Amino acid sequence: MGDDSYLGLQGVDAGYGRTRVLQGIDLSIGKGEFVALLGSSGCGKTTLLRAIAGFALPERGVIRVGDRDVTRLPPDRRGMAMVFQSYALWPHMSVAGNIGYGLRLKGWKRPAIAARVAEIGALLGLDGLGGRRPAELSGGQRQRVALGRALAIDPDILLLDEPLSNLDARIRLSVRHEIRALQKRLGITTIHVTHDREEAMVMADRIVILDQGRIAQLGTPEAIYTRPESAFVAAFMGAENVVRLDVVSSGGRVDIAAGPLNRAASLRLDRPAPPSGPVEARFRSEQLQLRSLDDATTADVQGIELLGTIEVVVYPGGEWRHSVRIGGASVLVDAPEAIAPGTSVLVRVPVSGLFLFSAPTASPVGGSPASTDDTAPVREKLSA
Repeated sequence: MGDDSYLGLQGVDAGYGRTRVLQGIDLSIGKGEFVALLGSSGCGKTTLLRAIAGFALPERGVIRVGDRDVTRLPPDRRGMAMVFQSYALWPHMSVAGNIGYGLRLKGWKRPAIAARVAEIGALLGLDGLGGRRPAELSGGQRQRVALGRALAIDPDILLLDEPLSNLDARIRLSVRHEIRALQKRLGITTIHVTHDREEAMVMADRIVILDQGRIAQLGTPEAIYTRPESAFVAAFMGAENVVRLDVVSSGGRVDIAAGPLNRAASLRLDRPAPPSGPVEARFRSEQLQLRSLDDATTADVQGIELLGTIEVVVYPGGEWRHSVRIGGASVLVDAPEAIAPGTSVLVRVPVSGLFLFSAPTASPVGGSPASTDDTAPVREKLSA
């Protein structure tokens, strides 16, 4: 671990029976840092959290907290507390009883427990609810009780296993900011498992993206969003649209030959360029612009222009949303005016939102987006 590391994992492998879930995980987390583990279902993020907590023992590797090796320690000796996806509240206990449960196990006296429960209740906005049972609380209130139970024992590290997934969308938006504000106020080291990229972006200091049990990329939300290091990370962070192009690279300059899906272009990138040859060009729908096919204003174009045909047009409010067919795939583009289905158009992708990666040999021309948990057919997204 580095000098500024508080929680460190070195070469951690873990799994269940013969199934290997984590492979060679190296991770260093600073004291007071909020780190999100992000990935699609089955990528290993919950297993990694359970290995840190002590509920899943690694087959190989070392887990340290400060200067302590906790790899083989039971969960109650690691100085950690975990908030589960289901909250796991005792239904027969009151709010006060649930929050103070861990303190009772530690042998605290009743007056001390009552004082600590009152302190936590005030911190989380649960004043006046101490006598209620979980069934008498809203989803957001139950989430706060589960968080209060974890914080009551004053853990060194707080582990969150998708604690917001059972809340409705409106409440989830407010509670995520409450948790982040509380974490910063307390300065507690926090690791949060989620499959929601927006949740990870707004809550975490750094994001760990997992793919098939390995770390695909680690960095700040801005770095991962604007500088994805692989096609997988780019797709997971929203650049789900993909077309295949042929490029010639020289330093930071990329020349793109005209093809059946695109006009010729010459770009200067502020990131490493892929080797010359076929590439996957990935981009996000919200950064696209629609132009008529006879638009000749190319001198100021800092990006690529793709050739497409309007398939469907809807009006979700604000602007018109177009489904545009480019090769074998469809992309969504918003525009101030509706363009009739069947019209040939140009789709402009600015260089700031364009990510180029060497194409796999089997990559289709105008292929479909990479699969992620929140990927949906284009027509299901038209009214989103």
